[in-house]
Amino acid sequence: MLLAGAASLSVQAFERPFPAHAVRGKMTPAYFPEVLIDGKVRQLAPSARIFNQENLIELPAAIRGSDLVVNYTVDNWGNIDRIWILTAEEAAQKPAASSR
Repeated sequence: MLLAGAASLSVQAFERPFPAHAVRGKMTPAYFPEVLIDGKVRQLAPSARIFNQENLIELPAAIRGSDLVVNYTVDNWGNIDRIWILTAEEAAQKPAASSR
């Protein structure tokens, strides 16, 4: 029990470093390799990674919900290459970059 409490405390204290060029948006999962970001269909890059609120990698098919607040980055071809699903605390903070 004590170990579980310490693990949850360390997750809460961890601040994720988002890239300066990350963009904020609202994501809804779609049929792979597509996602909806701010109501627009976007393509995931072949090497795309999606990080959940605990900073663990999620498979696109495992994501549930709609209008999830995310930070994401775009590769040179315009595909989404990294997505971070934000916690409520992270979503309340002002995004570093302006939306596209």
